[in-house]
Amino acid sequence: MKLSEYFEKQTGRGVLATADPDGVVNVAVYSRPHFMDEDTIAFIMTDRLTHKNVQSNPHAAYLFIEAGEKVAGKRLYLTKTREESDPKLIESVRRRRQYVIPEEDQKRTKFLVYFHIDKVLPLIGDKT
Repeated sequence: MKLSEYFEKQTGRGVLATADPDGVVNVAVYSRPHFMDEDTIAFIMTDRLTHKNVQSNPHAAYLFIEAGEKVAGKRLYLTKTREESDPKLIESVRRRRQYVIPEEDQKRTKFLVYFHIDKVLPLIGDKT
């Protein structure tokens, strides 16, 4: 199964980990990635710590835990390639249009941040 199909079908929780240039780590809850192609994903970000970190350190890791009783999921190792700030493009990518963006975030500039998928591992273990 293609990785994009996996994420289309699975429900669960995601966490994006980034670090600043000094290696100070930040972890934030993120929705499933938006697939641009099988090697490129994107996340919609506001101008907060995660976005600040990927400006100076392009490496990140995304951990996805599947919903349900079993412990399963994916770990994606990523490198930022570029970003966009066009509001129309960002709105076209949003998958949960019924989600009401909190008022404090409505005013923040949003970015569509693209990452190359460097490596994919299961949630547990090191076999792909």
